[in-house]
This record gives sequence, structure tokens and C-alpha cells, in this order.
Amino acid sequence: MRIGFIEDTHLRGGTQIWVIEAARDFIAKGEDVAVIAPEGSPVSTLCAEAGATVYPYDWDDIVNNPDVYRAAWTEGLRAMDVAVCTVHPPRDGFHCTLFAAQCIKAASLETILMPKTGSIVPWYLREYYQPDPAVRTQVICITSFTRDYLIDVYKIPAESIDLVYQGTEVNRFTSTPETREDAFRRYALPDNAGPVLGSVGALENRKGQIILLQAVKRLLDADKLPGIHVMFVGEGPDQAMLEAVTKVYGLEDHVSFFPFTDEPNYVFERLDILALPSLYKEGLPNVLLEAMSMKLPVISTKLAGIPEVVVHGETGYLTDPGNIEQFSDAIETAWQSRDTCEQMGQNARKLMEEKMDKKHQFDAFRDCFRKTLERHR
Repeated sequence: MRIGFIEDTHLRGGTQIWVIEAARDFIAKGEDVAVIAPEGSPVSTLCAEAGATVYPYDWDDIVNNPDVYRAAWTEGLRAMDVAVCTVHPPRDGFHCTLFAAQCIKAASLETILMPKTGSIVPWYLREYYQPDPAVRTQVICITSFTRDYLIDVYKIPAESIDLVYQGTEVNRFTSTPETREDAFRRYALPDNAGPVLGSVGALENRKGQIILLQAVKRLLDADKLPGIHVMFVGEGPDQAMLEAVTKVYGLEDHVSFFPFTDEPNYVFERLDILALPSLYKEGLPNVLLEAMSMKLPVISTKLAGIPEVVVHGETGYLTDPGNIEQFSDAIETAWQSRDTCEQMGQNARKLMEEKMDKKHQFDAFRDCFRKTLERHR
């Protein structure tokens, strides 16, 4: 089976990391893997190193000169039995799903286009998921919430949508005394820090990190949790703003910024609670699954697929997006009972072991691809 991926981004967020890991797994299991991605992007570079055949293109230029890259995309799509295309935002009239469909149709390719999504953006067009009736298409969703939304709102037939949870590497994200000791050396914090909350991943508006800062300020102003500390680990367009707000709020002794790491397990070893105050455009964040595998309770928001793993009062606490009071109260409640906090972490780990182990989920994706091929051919 020839498996393909299309990633129209230079980011290295959770979705892109999943694509790289999936490519490695599929290649190790004897599958041919091809990738269409911007030249110089992490997906393009690391998938090539893994042994995938990569068809690069200029991310900026393709918007204004799509015809220049049509032949390269067509060649890449011809090398794929299934083409898994992450549904990204449109860029000045260019959209990766629509462009891929145009290439498949114009060349009469047998490639099956598989738009993949975990996020719901209300202003996205239905065509991003089912671009052309003449092109064989099967949507992959990674949350039940997303699947139901596509059926109910976009009226996409249920049989045209598959649900496959991405999962996480449970073996990798397992706490050990050695990694915990190393984590305390790598991430030095004040001696009295606690609880230590972590925001791990892209620093951008939709992730709501500003809500976390405001919640911390509220707790400190009320003379609660005097040792509270936040670790921001990652990179993104909001970093300068978050650093500036930290200074304006006078939180320098309670907030630390650390660069992106491809070893987040050491970050999770340093945390007491994972904080993800997402505001919009969310699916089922990898960071949740990774942290939960490390027995961390989670405080997050009632958004998209998050409630499918963050069960309120069992594996963490859920709040309304943008509600600072609820988020700060959840932090205080979680830290009031260490036994409850620890039990939620245990519950989280059990859920990951039973339903979200990536070593099984990669096989679930391969089975989905095979069934799609059989159904369409």
C-alpha cells in the first residue's frame, strides 16, 4: 500500500509531529510513503530522513503561481494510493485539499483523497472536506465531536467519514525516577514552586495562554497558592506578548519560558498539572494525551474533542473557553486535595493505556486506509 501525506505548513505542532511519526511507523512496517510538503519544513526534512519520498514546493510562491507546482503535486499524488491531507486554513484563495483534488481530477488519478481533521472552524467551507464529486474522497476525523459536526452541519454522509483516534506513545510517555531526576536538572524553578502548571506547545492565540496568566494573577491577588508557577514550553507568534504581559502583571517570579523541545516527557516530569485553556480551533491535542500518559491531571476547556479524554472530576477539570474565574478556581480546587490530584493522574494513565496507545492507533489508521481502498476499488 502506498500511503501519502500532504502538509501545507512550516509548523511543527502536534499534527505535524504525528505525520512524521506515522511516516516512520509505516515505513518500518514495509509501506511506501510519499509526502507533499513545503521545502525546508520539518515534515519535509524529517520524513525524507525517515525514508519517505518527498515532493517539496515553495510555500509562499504556490499561492500566486499554483500552475508552477501542479506537475510536482500530480507526480506526488500519482505515487499515493491514499493521500491524507490535513485541512489547513485557506491562503489567499489557495487551499491544499482543493488543489490536490484539482490535480487528481485533471490527471485522472486513482488516488483517494483523505482530508484529515480534528479541529472545527465554522467559516471553513464544506469543499475543504469534500472538494469534488468526481474525486474519490474519504474524510478522517480524530474526534467524535468533529465527525458529528461534519455530519450534522456540513451534511457529509456518515459513510464518507471515518473516526480514528490518533493516540500517543504510552511507553515513551511513562514516568521513571531517572527521567524525573533529569527533568529537575533541565528545568530549574524556584525552590518553593508549586503547583507547577505547564503550557506545552505552540504559543498562539487559539491556545489561550493569556487566560492562564490572568488566572495566575487572580490567584496571587487573592493571596492563594503563593508558590504557583507556570512553565511555557514552545514557540510561536504570541511569545513576545506573553512575556510582556508577564512583566506588566509582575509575574516574573511565577512564570518561566523555555524553548521548543522534542523531548516533552522531561517537561511533564516537572509538572504537577497540565494547563490548556484553548479558546477555539482545537481537535484532540497531542499534548493532552502525552501528559495524561505521564499521570498528569489536566485543566482545559469544553472544546471539540477535549471532553472525550478530559473527564470532569475524573481525569481533570473542564472550564468554559475564556472564563478566567473558572480556570483559576479549577487550579485551586485541583491543588487543595493532592490525593484527588494524584488519583486523576492515575485515571488519566489508565485511559491512555486502554484506548489511546499509539502503537495500536497507527495500525488502526493502516486498517482504515486498506478498508477505504477496498471500498472504493
